Amino acid sequence: MGMNRIIAVAGGTGTVGRHVVDAARKRGYDVRVLARSTGVDLSTGEGLDRALDGVEAVIDTANLSTTSADASVAFFGTTTRTMLEAEARASVRHHVALSIVGVDRAPEGYYAGKAAQEALVAAGPVPWTIQRATQFHDFAAQLYAGAKLGPVHLAPRMRTQPVSTEEVAEALIGLVEAGPSGRARDLAGPREEALVDMIRAYARAIGHRGWIPAINLPGALGRAQRDGSLLPSPDAERGRQTFAEWVEGVERPL
Repeated sequence: MGMNRIIAVAGGTGTVGRHVVDAARKRGYDVRVLARSTGVDLSTGEGLDRALDGVEAVIDTANLSTTSADASVAFFGTTTRTMLEAEARASVRHHVALSIVGVDRAPEGYYAGKAAQEALVAAGPVPWTIQRATQFHDFAAQLYAGAKLGPVHLAPRMRTQPVSTEEVAEALIGLVEAGPSGRARDLAGPREEALVDMIRAYARAIGHRGWIPAINLPGALGRAQRDGSLLPSPDAERGRQTFAEWVEGVERPL
């Protein structure tokens, strides 16, 4: 690989994006971060043409925290269209999108936006690869912080096979190097976990000793989370780091 080839990372300041930027730089890429903090608005396209000048591939890890299907479809629809149009103008040769395992089996809520994103990428003007991954180990920390009723933390029931964000990042760089390949093999962690147990283990790791009740999330997405619809198929790529290994590395707050 020639040094100083340029790739752009949409959402490069986020949970996975940060690791993608690090992994790309370690492999000798010149990386441009597409985020508001770098003067790029993925919804309006402001700053995008300049940022994509000379870029050979874009990795899209941009994200939105929402459970609303309308908000998710609006965000992913707008940002994906805007990026693909700008990439076509800049003659970008490869668009790599990070999606979620099982998104087509329960296109509800947040997943509705990811399903719309995949459809736009597949029908778009730029050669593409879509990498679906399972939930990240960090998902436990996100839900611990976000799923609360007053002072009580809640643990939604879900069958999941969580994967390391660093391993997802490495896989995305590998896909850039492999060239456009359509739907890549799904990427999952090494073993299935219960999200309730993950959240409680994370809570203990940071010193929380209170009761954390398990709850069922409503609707079709909640059902899919509980019935195993969102688990990877047997032929999915498997990551190495287990959730137990990840949670051992969690730092307890001072």
